[in-house]
Amino acid sequence: MRQEILRMLENNSRIQLHDLAVMLGTDETVVLNEIEQMEKEGIICGYPTLINWDKTDTEKVTAFIEVRVTPQRGQGFERLAERIANYPEVKAIYLMSGAFDFAVFLEGKTLKEVSMFVSTKLSTLEAVAGTATHFVLKKYKDHGTILIDKQQSPRMKVTP
Repeated sequence: MRQEILRMLENNSRIQLHDLAVMLGTDETVVLNEIEQMEKEGIICGYPTLINWDKTDTEKVTAFIEVRVTPQRGQGFERLAERIANYPEVKAIYLMSGAFDFAVFLEGKTLKEVSMFVSTKLSTLEAVAGTATHFVLKKYKDHGTILIDKQQSPRMKVTP
């Protein structure tokens, strides 16, 4: 049942407890207890809202930063990842396989603000061996949700 609850909440975190229980064929109390237990265990970490910032008046720049590091003896990547994660500009950080070690996603008001963060805070950390910054120009799909407006056909409707 846990997997089904997680899939449903991931798809729609605003789903009503009653609806979840009906879809799972069980009692609301059972579902509530499962959710509360998963929150306590850290399986469910939050209920974020997905916003298409392109449709607002808010100026926001998102960047993906490739970070190569030299792991510290006895600490691996954990300590540096925790330090980077504590910056409020950092929205996500992932340990990666391949040509770089961390994928860091940042948000700022301007390209300059993001660039300054990378050059003055991120790339100056002792273990950081190099960075590459990629600015997100447009999001087409985010967290499984398509953000593209469906275009209406330019053809005229045929009327009798």
